[in-house]
Amino acid sequence: MSFQISWFYWALLSALFAALTAIFAKIGLQGVDSDFATLIRTVIILLVLIGIVYARQKWSNPFLLSPKTLGFLTLSGLATGASWLCYFRALKIGDASKVAPVDKLSVILVALMAVVFLGERPTPREWSGILLVGAGVILLALKR
Repeated sequence: MSFQISWFYWALLSALFAALTAIFAKIGLQGVDSDFATLIRTVIILLVLIGIVYARQKWSNPFLLSPKTLGFLTLSGLATGASWLCYFRALKIGDASKVAPVDKLSVILVALMAVVFLGERPTPREWSGILLVGAGVILLALKR
């Protein structure tokens, strides 16, 4: 029996785990450099993913992938690493309840980049939701 759920539920689970990431990281960053904390987190992620790929017998030779696929996965990995370093530095000095929503400006950036680079065309309803995320970030950023 295959475990199939829609993309929306996977995205909700991603949001849940991202929220837990912020809370656990903020607590875990006490008394440790943010870059070193990012390294620890990355090693743990690597070990967990190795276990998952091994257990599900999903390993294949990465050198058999096309150069384009390898290139873009490399760029994605570099962007992820940069994002994590910046996120942990922000969490180290800022409130998790403010850092995490600002980090979600990525919602707007992804939408814009998806239009430009992937040819996606969000509907007016979808743009409204995307812009509401941006409005929320602006409200958080305003000085009191």
